[in-house]
Amino acid sequence: MIRVSLIRPIAATVALVALSACALLSTPDPVQSYRFGGVPASSAAAATVASPTQVTLRRVEFPEAVEGDKLLGVTGTETAYIAGARWVSPAADLYMESIENAFAAQATRVRLIGPRELTRGQRSLDIDIRSFEARYDAPGLAPTIVVTARARLLALPERTVAAEQVFTVEQPATANRVSAIVEAFDLATRDLNTQIVAWTDASAG
Repeated sequence: MIRVSLIRPIAATVALVALSACALLSTPDPVQSYRFGGVPASSAAAATVASPTQVTLRRVEFPEAVEGDKLLGVTGTETAYIAGARWVSPAADLYMESIENAFAAQATRVRLIGPRELTRGQRSLDIDIRSFEARYDAPGLAPTIVVTARARLLALPERTVAAEQVFTVEQPATANRVSAIVEAFDLATRDLNTQIVAWTDASAG
């Protein structure tokens, strides 16, 4: 009699566990992967100096909230990640690739030395991304992508600051759709990189 009374609760528990497992294993909402900062158009004037200044690029710093693969949306004081979208790689990695490509295509007076190279440059370029987000004036409206970066050019080996500037790019999205938001992130990043390359060219000499 005791055994029979125990079997029923155990069987019911097993059934509940099975149902819970089914719920946990249910198919999640689809997530589309995106990238930004593709290879910019090559400049006809790129690499025209016979002996360009060697500039070492340090690893670009991103805020913790946006250094990964999620797209951050901000409405007033509220923040939330945009559903259904991820960067194909961490945003910090995609940006490093984009800024290196921008220098290769557009720089005329400097040669950028990436973190993976062993060569030591005459200058060091530090870039800190301060904001990388979609800002909404109100829920449901098309956001504006805001990217802010502080760039510092340091003289080596003393590491004294030779030049410093803060760059801010605001790129409105054409619609409140993920594809339009991603396109705005891409355009904002390209604009930012073009400004940083031109500034470094002018300041590194």
